[in-house]
Amino acid sequence: MDTRDTTDAEDRLEMSRLAAGDETALDRVMERHSRRLYHYLLRLLQNESAAEELAQETFVRVFRHAGRYDPDHSFSSWLYTIATNLVRDRARRRGRHPEISFEAEHNQEGAKLRDLLPGNEASPADRAIARERAEAVRRAVGQLPEELRIPFILCEYEGLSHAEIGAITRGTPKAVEMRLYRARQSLRQSLAHLLES
Repeated sequence: MDTRDTTDAEDRLEMSRLAAGDETALDRVMERHSRRLYHYLLRLLQNESAAEELAQETFVRVFRHAGRYDPDHSFSSWLYTIATNLVRDRARRRGRHPEISFEAEHNQEGAKLRDLLPGNEASPADRAIARERAEAVRRAVGQLPEELRIPFILCEYEGLSHAEIGAITRGTPKAVEMRLYRARQSLRQSLAHLLES
């Protein structure tokens, strides 16, 4: 049994406890998922306080609707669906004006775009260039339309499968594949200057 299966089993157990009234189960779920959820929301919103606020609201919804969780499905997919819906609700309320936080720490784990950045043993000048490139990548991802940005972040940063992303975005795996292709094409165009240098 791999760690993902173990986590899924633990999540199902904790959610059944939460639905039965054990409020401490939420703490254990949050301990496992809050950091990754926050980083997912930070990548989507590009605003630290908004990401923190929506991460908290996501767990409030998990608490309120624990009885609605279907243990036959992945808890993390349900969690990301709630978070994604909150992001969409927020976007509808505020319009499509992404905010960029320059202080945000971005974890590039699993990101294929990290190949644009030099290694850890860089000189101060190389580190400055790397920061500029990271900001360019962050901006380019932030400027993708929501229908492309959400699947891209779920795939590249969260490592979810096309089927899981489809469940979160209410689309088929084939539709997810097409959106990922379009997102990558758009990023190649907007980051062409980085790829050439």
